[in-house]
Amino acid sequence: MKRIGIVGGGQLARMLALAGRRLGVACEVLDPAEQPCAASVARHLRGDFDDLQALDRLVADCSVATFDFENVAVAPLAHLAQRMPVRPPPKALAVAQDRLEEKRFIAELGIPVAPFRSVDTLHDLRAAVDELGGPCLIKTRRFGYDGKGQWKLRDSSDCESVWAALAGTPAIAEAWVPYQRELSLIVVRDAQADHRLYPLTENHHVDGILAHSLAPATADAALAAEAKRLAFALVDALDYVGVLAIELFEVDGHLMVNEIAPRVHNSGHWSIEGAHCSQFENHLRAVTDLPLGDAEARGCSLMLNVIGQWPDRQALLACPGVNIHDYEKAPRPGRKIGHLTVCADHPNELGERAQRLFVAAGKSALWPALRERIAAISVQR
Repeated sequence: MKRIGIVGGGQLARMLALAGRRLGVACEVLDPAEQPCAASVARHLRGDFDDLQALDRLVADCSVATFDFENVAVAPLAHLAQRMPVRPPPKALAVAQDRLEEKRFIAELGIPVAPFRSVDTLHDLRAAVDELGGPCLIKTRRFGYDGKGQWKLRDSSDCESVWAALAGTPAIAEAWVPYQRELSLIVVRDAQADHRLYPLTENHHVDGILAHSLAPATADAALAAEAKRLAFALVDALDYVGVLAIELFEVDGHLMVNEIAPRVHNSGHWSIEGAHCSQFENHLRAVTDLPLGDAEARGCSLMLNVIGQWPDRQALLACPGVNIHDYEKAPRPGRKIGHLTVCADHPNELGERAQRLFVAAGKSALWPALRERIAAISVQR
C-alpha cells in the first residue's frame, strides 16, 4: 500500500485521507495539534511543521509528501524535498504564499490581474492610493485567509488607520475590481504533464468567508476556453503536480486572476459527490503517479459551508440529494466545521432541493446570501 505524508492535519487532509481509502492509498498527517480533525481517519504524527526530526520520520514512513495549506514555511518542505518527492513543488508554494510575488508571477505570464503596488511604508501606501485610486484593497503579503489581513481603503484619508493596523507588516495594494461574479477553477496536473480541468464554479462570500458554491457555473464556450488556457499556463509554468485552485473575477465577459492556492480547495468540495472523480482523489492520483480521473460534473451541485454551528441534523438528512460532511471540529463563531452538498440531475431540481434545505436549516443567518440565489439557480442556465 502506498503511504502519503501530508503536512497539515485539517479538514483538507481529512478529505484527502478519506479519498485515499478508495484508492488503497494510506495517509499520515504531520500536525502540532493534539487531535487534528484528520487524526480520526489517518495516522497522526504530532510535531511542528518545521521540526526536522518529525519531517525525517515522515520520510521513513511515506513515499511522497504533500500539504493541505499554504502557510507552512517553504524551508522545511525544501528540506523534505531533498529526501523524497514533495508535490506540489515548494516553488509553487513560495509563489502562492506571497501575494506580491504571486501577482508578479501571474502578470509575467500575460494573465490579467488587478493593478497592484508593493507597500512597505506609509509613503508607499499613500503613493499606491494616488496611483490606483479609491477604493482599493490593502492585503498583507503573507498569512491571510478567509478575509483576514485585508482592508478596504476608500481614499487617502484612510491611509493612517490602515497603516496602523498593518503595524509595519509588508503589504500589497490592489485596485478595486468591479467584477460581475466570483469564480474559481480547479485544475490537476501530473508529473507527465497530463491535465484535467473541473468546470468553472461560481462562489459567494460573506464577510470574507466562502458561504456557498454552485457548479458548474454558467459559462459560454469563449469563457470556458479562456479558463482552460490560463489554468494550463499556470500549472505548466510552475511544473506543477497535484491540484491547483485558481480564484477568479469575471469582468465584462473575461477572466482576471485574484489568487491561486497550491492545494485542494473549499470551492472544489462539491466534486466529492458532484464529479466523476473528486479533487481529493485526483490530487492523490497525481502525486502518486496514478492515472488521472474524469473531472466532468455528474449533474449540478450546490456546496454550502457550515460555519459556527450545525443546524438540526435530522431535518437536513430528510432533504433529498443532501450530503453531510462533518469535520469533527468544535463549534466556534466564524469557524468552518463542515459542509453540505446538494446534488441534482437538472437545475430546476437543484433549485427545489436547495429551497427545501434552506427551510430545513431553520436559520436564515446560516447562509445569508442564499435565499436570493435559490430562485436564480433554476433560471440562470
